Amino acid sequence: MSIPGYSASDLALARACLKERFGRDVEVQEVETEVRLNPGDRELALCPALYWKEDGCAFVVAKSGPAGYRAMFFYSVKDRFGTGAEEYDNLGDCIITLLKVQEKEHERRHQETGIR
Repeated sequence: MSIPGYSASDLALARACLKERFGRDVEVQEVETEVRLNPGDRELALCPALYWKEDGCAFVVAKSGPAGYRAMFFYSVKDRFGTGAEEYDNLGDCIITLLKVQEKEHERRHQETGIR
């Protein structure tokens, strides 16, 4: 199955969400990532994804189908986080939830360490 890439309106939506969250333009890269589309799959599928880094954190939103999105953020290979949802059917909901979860984690880390 070939998964279509992100459209110009998808990219505009992502950039608008990021500008709202971080208060400035954030560079978004279109990349490819390997995703296990179903839990029982042995093979990984190559999926289009959006990638950006901000606040010492990397973000990935993978497109798992024509209207399927999965998201995660990570501070290191061992320090990865999801949103609590396996998949979204709306890109805006996926990105907004990802940013909210990361903002809470960022604040938690700041409170623990005193470092912003």
